[in-house]
Amino acid sequence: MSVTEKDLERILEAYPAKVKRNRKKHILIKDSSQEPQEIEANTRTIPGIITNRGCAYAGCKGVVLGPLKDIVHITHGPVGCGYYSWLTRRNKAKTPPDGKNYLAYCVTTDMQEKDIVFGGEKKLAQVIDEVVEIFKPNAITISATCPVGLIGDDIQAVAKAAQEKHGIPVMGFNCEGYRGVSQSAGHHIANNGLLEWVVGKGEMTAAPAKYSINILGEYNIGGDSWEIHRILEEIGYHVIAVASGDGSYEDLKNAHVADLNLVQCHRSINYIAEMLEIKYGTPWLKVNFIGVEATCQSLRDMAQYFGDEELIKKTEEVIAKELARIEPILEQYRKICKGKTAFCFVGGSRGHHYQKLFEDLGIETVLAGYEFAHRDDYEGRQVIPHIKVDADSKNIPELHVEPDPKFFKLRISPEKAEELKKKIPLSYYAGMNVDMKDGHVIIDDMNHFETEEFIRILKPDIFASGIKDKYIPHKMGIPSKQLHNYDYSGPYAGFNGAVKFAQDVTAMFTNPAWNFIAPPWKGKPLLEGQLQK
Repeated sequence: MSVTEKDLERILEAYPAKVKRNRKKHILIKDSSQEPQEIEANTRTIPGIITNRGCAYAGCKGVVLGPLKDIVHITHGPVGCGYYSWLTRRNKAKTPPDGKNYLAYCVTTDMQEKDIVFGGEKKLAQVIDEVVEIFKPNAITISATCPVGLIGDDIQAVAKAAQEKHGIPVMGFNCEGYRGVSQSAGHHIANNGLLEWVVGKGEMTAAPAKYSINILGEYNIGGDSWEIHRILEEIGYHVIAVASGDGSYEDLKNAHVADLNLVQCHRSINYIAEMLEIKYGTPWLKVNFIGVEATCQSLRDMAQYFGDEELIKKTEEVIAKELARIEPILEQYRKICKGKTAFCFVGGSRGHHYQKLFEDLGIETVLAGYEFAHRDDYEGRQVIPHIKVDADSKNIPELHVEPDPKFFKLRISPEKAEELKKKIPLSYYAGMNVDMKDGHVIIDDMNHFETEEFIRILKPDIFASGIKDKYIPHKMGIPSKQLHNYDYSGPYAGFNGAVKFAQDVTAMFTNPAWNFIAPPWKGKPLLEGQLQK
């Protein structure tokens, strides 16, 4: 079953006229004969609609900064904001020999009414003093929440004074929740800060080993990063830094010397990837380590970038060894999964990445979208020059960078780069739309109402979701796989991750509990009519 324009019109008819016009721009039925198809994205959610988005603070502190383990992250604001971003994404991290791993802690200024009235700067300075005394971290970040921006606390001044007092980096991020249309704004703010205050501050002047790389936009949910490391290190790569799953301030300081940057989550990290290329001459390559075929392709693209025959050979050897090990295991799960359909509406990259993993198992994704993407995440980076800059985008400071006089170095010649771009996604992301089949639905910022309506029409066998929409499909008799924190499972990246994902998904399909839930369409007819007399 597929969605027709008539079905889409019927869904949209439930909205007031103005809302209908707005939401229609955010939904596409893929039609390759009409390409390019434009979709609206990165605009504010309509008030009153139940969205799955987070705020700018969630994107800055909760996604990008939070996984850096040797930094104490202070939330300046009410305790609820800090609690909201504390360990909800399961960013795992190994504790280094010095014991500096602070991910288990939630540090907040716990602003009260009197702090809102009289200001919270003194309280913030006091918390920084206590953090230094108790934890002795390598660095401190301060993430501002909505009340801080509204009352005008100068967190940058507090950070500067604390840095001079304690002799360690103290970084202030003005990421108040309202600053952008979604958590995407917070990603941008965090990227700017990390480039300005962290990257390039290390002691390394050259890559420490052959094939030195950074992994950007990988957050080690459920241990994903460790599986990726295992594969890359077996081939012969040296990982300098990860931004930011199981990452550290000390490693990230030396990210400027890498030979190549890998970009996993395009939306959350493309800003710093682009700036690193301008400032230090390090190209970035779009990769996807979610899915067997996707992982193989990304490894081959990396080997092609370096162009070393020995590396290419080793890459193929590792791929062959891993496939020989996991394919017989996956085959038994494919027998159960084959022919099933999925909705994949997750975050800013997973809505695309996980389609590859579903495909490996024989599951077809019939609807996909992102919570907080921009148009280039759907249509590809070629549309960036044509995206209109609105007031919300101007609300985020642009960090203008120039080639670093000390560390800028061309890793490959411009001629070689242009040649590679014809073969691999070097400094490019083609977007999600290219992998969607005709008749499939592409939707931006899908809400509660639309979720129910599309489920009624398409009747997917599984819904890949975030936490906020997870239980809607459950009540409709459809298993939902939570891909923001993996339902306390994982890893799902790489070869071992594909096997774990197959096990978990198959267990959901074969769970007898779904036999006791009757979805609405089984008790109420979808179509009603009368016989003409």
